[in-house]
Amino acid sequence: MEIGSRNPSLLSHLLLFSLIAVASAKVFFEERFNDGWEERWVKSDWKKDENTAGEWNYTSGKWNGNAEDKGIQTSEDYRFYAISAEFPEFSNKDTTLVFQFSVKHEQKLDCGGGYMKLISGEIDQKKFGGDTPYSIMFGPDICGYSTKKVHAILNYNETNHLIKKNVPCETDQLTHVYTFILRPDATYSILIDNEKKQTGSLYSDWDILPPKKIKDPEAKKPEDWDDKEYIPDPEDKKPEGYDDIPKEITDPEAKKPDDWDDEEDGEWTAPTIPNPEYKGPWKPKKIKNPNYKGKWKAPLIDNPDFKDDPDLYVYPKLKYVGIELWQVKSGTLFDNILLADDPEYAKQLAEETWGKNKDAEKAAFEEAENKKEEEESKDEPESDAEDEDDDEDTDGEEADAKPEASKDNDKHDEL
Repeated sequence: MEIGSRNPSLLSHLLLFSLIAVASAKVFFEERFNDGWEERWVKSDWKKDENTAGEWNYTSGKWNGNAEDKGIQTSEDYRFYAISAEFPEFSNKDTTLVFQFSVKHEQKLDCGGGYMKLISGEIDQKKFGGDTPYSIMFGPDICGYSTKKVHAILNYNETNHLIKKNVPCETDQLTHVYTFILRPDATYSILIDNEKKQTGSLYSDWDILPPKKIKDPEAKKPEDWDDKEYIPDPEDKKPEGYDDIPKEITDPEAKKPDDWDDEEDGEWTAPTIPNPEYKGPWKPKKIKNPNYKGKWKAPLIDNPDFKDDPDLYVYPKLKYVGIELWQVKSGTLFDNILLADDPEYAKQLAEETWGKNKDAEKAAFEEAENKKEEEESKDEPESDAEDEDDDEDTDGEEADAKPEASKDNDKHDEL
């Protein structure tokens, strides 16, 4: 507001520059699952012969912010899912790569994935499955209490490498946007709902290449290296009589029992208790060591096994995007998939879709939860109070019936 008031044209220029930047973004693949999406995607036959292949539903979900904004959703429990789409092959060399999609776990997922894969080269999409090599795997994975994280797995020389940093994922039942940005300087960022959650370098956060530096195996700690942070105070003296303080003393509260017989029981001796004045063996107090040099560490040297690869970040033949999952509970919905070279374009897409609908979706979810609770409460058994009322009514009926029964008994006795 302050900038605009000082220079009204500055804000408009910034907005114009942003629009130009977004307009110049290169989009390699974008899928909003509008009409005709089935022509772009191939459902795999993987696991069909074992009858464990799950079916996809085209839907906006049970709760949403826009019923017209649809995606594809897993629909069967305890099933494998595999589907992929092809795009014109490209390389991310000298280009920022942005991989983004939205995912919603309507089923309150307890074990299953919500990640996607980028695949290079040529594949048979009808056979796409868990054994199909991939270049990048990215997205949330949840299983029990131990696994609730964002996967970021990069393939290098036919070996998959997991990110070493922990990136927690969202675990609620609403839509969230996951973004992975890979830059030509081998740095990366992971965003959730347009907020940065992790950033770093391929060199440090994956064990793709050997480390550039290692500890010198020949180095040894110098003999005169002082790594004791604290030392006994040489000026501290033990107080006189300190060693004469006994560990235990006679209990001053103890009294000889009245029925104690010295002849039969022996001479009575008062029990002992810990002496509150006894502080243990004397030790001089500690002071800061004036010669402390810190903890010794071996110096780092160049790793002879390290060989840099300036194309560490490059995937030269990206051609497919795929979803390959195992789900115990179905209900995960994917939408708004993007492959581009501009993080700003990805941010704008997220705001136009997830950002525009998130509040309405949350309200719809809360309404559905409230309705569910009301229906469940109707199905609950009657309360104890109602049972007590029923018992009282029954007792009254039994009391009313007793006189007649008594008369019958009287008659019966007369017989």
